[in-house]
Parts: sequence; structure tokens; C-alpha cells
Amino acid sequence: MIAKDQLYRFADPREPIRIRITAYTPGDARAHVVDAVTGKRPRQILVKNLHSSPTTKTGARRRSGYIRETP
Repeated sequence: MIAKDQLYRFADPREPIRIRITAYTPGDARAHVVDAVTGKRPRQILVKNLHSSPTTKTGARRRSGYIRETP
């Protein structure tokens, strides 16, 4: 479940991008996020790009989207 203040990292390990959820209403297609380190660069991203697991249902490593770091 997506909640405020959760941290996510980019799935590609070559990119050190981390984001923090600032606002999300259940059922919405987008979540409001900012950079996790600086708190700057507010934007919206599609919820379908936020994943709770680093692997797909077939067991392969995710290569796109964001993976949750905090419970």
C-alpha cells in the first residue's frame, strides 16, 4: 500500500535516484513525490511504476520503475 513518507529507489542500480511520497489518495493514478535527499523537485508519477518487490512475479529483477525501501 502506498502511503505518505514512504521511500522508493529507482530499479536500475546504475541510477542512485530516491524519491519520497508526499501525497497520495487511494484510487488515484498518480502520487506526488519529491527527491528523498533534498526534498526538492516536486512532481507526480504514475502509481503503476511503484513496486513493493524488487523482483517480478516470474522472479526476474525489475529494470524499471521504483522499488519501495521503507515498510
